[in-house]
Amino acid sequence: MKRIVIRRMKVKRVIKKLNFIKPRILFIIPFAVLCSCINTTKQVAEKENIDKPNIIYIYTDQLSETMMSCAGNKYVKTPAMDYIANNGIRFTRAYTTNPVCSPARVSLMTGRFPGYFKDKNGKQVRNNSGSMKIPEVNEDIQTTTIAAYLKDAGYDLAFGGKEHLPPSLTPKALGFVDITNNERDGLAEEAAKYIKQTHTKPYFMTVSLINPHDICYMAIRDFAESEGDKAILRHGKTEVATLDKALELPSGVGKDEFFAKHCPPLPANFEPQKDEPKAISAMLEERSFRISARNKYTIEQWRIHRWAYARLTEKVDGQIQVILDALKKSGQEENTLVIFSSDHGDNDASHKMEHKTVLYEESANIPFMAMWKGKIPAGQVNTKNLVSNGLDLLPTVCDYAGIKGQSDPRGISLKPLFEGNKITSRKTLGVESEIGRMVVSEDGFKYVRYDAVGTEERLMDLNTDPYEKTHFTNEQSYSEVLSKLRKSFDQEWFPNL
Repeated sequence: MKRIVIRRMKVKRVIKKLNFIKPRILFIIPFAVLCSCINTTKQVAEKENIDKPNIIYIYTDQLSETMMSCAGNKYVKTPAMDYIANNGIRFTRAYTTNPVCSPARVSLMTGRFPGYFKDKNGKQVRNNSGSMKIPEVNEDIQTTTIAAYLKDAGYDLAFGGKEHLPPSLTPKALGFVDITNNERDGLAEEAAKYIKQTHTKPYFMTVSLINPHDICYMAIRDFAESEGDKAILRHGKTEVATLDKALELPSGVGKDEFFAKHCPPLPANFEPQKDEPKAISAMLEERSFRISARNKYTIEQWRIHRWAYARLTEKVDGQIQVILDALKKSGQEENTLVIFSSDHGDNDASHKMEHKTVLYEESANIPFMAMWKGKIPAGQVNTKNLVSNGLDLLPTVCDYAGIKGQSDPRGISLKPLFEGNKITSRKTLGVESEIGRMVVSEDGFKYVRYDAVGTEERLMDLNTDPYEKTHFTNEQSYSEVLSKLRKSFDQEWFPNL
């Protein structure tokens, strides 16, 4: 009897234990399923991130398309820029949306023409001062910036260097992590550190280097008359010191040998364009150092200006090299898309001008290159397709991030072109300036409509006159081309003006 009681007690204990364990078994099973789902989702996310490249956008300030040794310029050595070109694709017909710093940078952030925006008086933004005063942007713009799109695609965002943007469009306002406000060697070093970090997500890093912009200080210093220009010099000690270093002649080389063998010659289009537009003359007169440089610089001074511009270009190339070296050492070169460009160019003594702003090729035509080893065929040079840095960068990086991003419907993804595929190319491309607007055609013509001093039209033919020494506006043989580009200007690029 005692044995029977003991057995019954054991059975009750077992049943009790089973009753205690049962709900936990039921809990463990869905928990295991949940863990499996989480792990699967994590694996899918990780796989998606593997398929998405890191993207590094490097851009300089005031670099013309021809200012690279890979572009055939024998007076400058740019091995870092050449490396990107040789291992990817270089476009020779890329243009800024506006050949001045701040408006061009507004485009890079928003994918829109700077003229899309209005200042507080309702006037279109087309110059530096206006673009720095763009009011708070609306939600439609906030959700369609390059930063907003890439955040949605799961990217970390980093920005370093020169900003020159209105408060509502600064990198911080848009969600970038600020790695440094240094615009020079310190920026290259911080960008290299960022690349070498361990990243759990793909990243988009913008590296905004200042040079060769310091060339601006040469004419300002030589002819500073206004209080504004004098203030620029007082606050630009680093810039002036960098310029002075660039102005130094090669060690052990005398002046005669320097000009005979080392210093760049005057450009082929050194003289002002025949029948130069009044808008350009008015622009030069607005700031006295500009017109003084044109009227007072000697031939030797113009050539030295070109020498310094080349040295400043080499300086920024050295900073780009630091970034590329870090990328190689990180082992991530084959998982990283590198895009290189500039905000605008420099007149570089063409038409007896320095600085930028005008719609000549030296000022508006900029470098644009891309490299992703194993994905973008190496050594491509595209001399046909028209590229807009400000309109096309956003849809291009979004395409590589796996999403569709477009702010201005005229912007296009360049991914197919990068990868050696053909697309239906745009036949024309619009460019703005504070003194006018222009349309460039695929077949080598340019139509400019200046509006700073009344309305002035100019038609250029880059096929027969690549240096824009003259214009063909009034020649009967060009009437059909002129009519066609007027139509493109009015209907496709700048309607409702």
